[in-house]
Amino acid sequence: MKDQTAKQSSSRSGDLNRREFLAGAAAGAAFTVIQPERLRGTEANSKIEVGCVGLGGRGRLIAGMLKDHPDYQITAVADYFPQVAASAGETCGVAEDRRFSGLLGCKRLIESKVDAVFLETPPCFFPQHAAAAVEAGCHVYMAKPVAVDVPGCRSIAQSAKKATAKSRVFLVDFQVPTHPFNIETVKRCKEGLIGKIGLLSSIYCDEAFADPPKTETIESRLQGLIWVNDIAIGGGMLVNAGIHAIDAALWLAGDRPISAMGSSATAKPEPHGDTKDVYSITYRFADGLILNHRGEHLRNTHGFACSCTAYGQDGYAEINYEGNAGIRGNKGGYKGGTIAGLYEQGIRTNLDILRDNITEGRFDNPTAAGAVNSTLTTILGRQAAAKNALVMWDDLIAANEKIEVDLTGLKE
Repeated sequence: MKDQTAKQSSSRSGDLNRREFLAGAAAGAAFTVIQPERLRGTEANSKIEVGCVGLGGRGRLIAGMLKDHPDYQITAVADYFPQVAASAGETCGVAEDRRFSGLLGCKRLIESKVDAVFLETPPCFFPQHAAAAVEAGCHVYMAKPVAVDVPGCRSIAQSAKKATAKSRVFLVDFQVPTHPFNIETVKRCKEGLIGKIGLLSSIYCDEAFADPPKTETIESRLQGLIWVNDIAIGGGMLVNAGIHAIDAALWLAGDRPISAMGSSATAKPEPHGDTKDVYSITYRFADGLILNHRGEHLRNTHGFACSCTAYGQDGYAEINYEGNAGIRGNKGGYKGGTIAGLYEQGIRTNLDILRDNITEGRFDNPTAAGAVNSTLTTILGRQAAAKNALVMWDDLIAANEKIEVDLTGLKE
């Protein structure tokens, strides 16, 4: 893997304008049914051959689910750390010569020929890995955020469009939009049950991740979610974690913001990464809608919280990662229920969606455009909060600032 070039400029801020983001990566693509054997080059009843890249906590969890899934077969694995790749390969029954490591592990995995590539690495690597997978004709399943900067988001948007053009599936794994209680709540809001929404309020809290002193290279940061603390590697807390709640808010809004302003600070003792861990951000939308987002990532026993509440003219609605989802209002409501276990259940749902999209020939890839939108919204918030100033969406896109990750000393 080669480090990417320095800051890239854009000839026009409209490259990623509002219409394009709302339209999605596959705007205008026709629904086409293609036989499974044409998708994979094998008989229709065969399993989808998968290569897993990044086998830390979540990557290993997904690999275990793929191993047990009747429609997938893991045929290659890759992780920067050879011992991790070897262990995962052993557990998943992958041949020793298809267990890859180092910075070029993903490249070698793709060259080994797989049907689908699962990306669960730190997000600084996603744009390059996704582009290579799509270029090779692979389906892509990836985590969020899709990138750590605007150029990375542009790259993911382009890869998703290319995947659609090549009749390949490109799915980004968010969990909140997969739960039936959340789906029905948003559906009824869009049908007008709570009237026009005037305010969205989202929150994301967790107990943070280890942030030990840095070493000579970033190798020590590439494990145990330590990388979430480093903006160049993981995007920082807001972009990497708070995105769950912000993505939920944008789902309810049906749009992306035009500006953000806010504040952020580092509250934990002895920080070593450059992320902020407490923040409060106000986003404004073109129609006047306001989104207030707040978050904290401190080991203070508060625990996990991720939700969004919509306040409308005639009622209010809540969607959640863990907790209650439903609607109350003047014109009736929706009882919904309590959501639990979505961390794993959301993955299982998305694995089935990926399979169905591949076998049924659905290549509109709507999650990609939404994920790019959400990632850019968190980057907008990160910028505004760091500057304690108003930042416009169009200015963020036009600046197209590249964040470099220092790969010096890492093994290829």
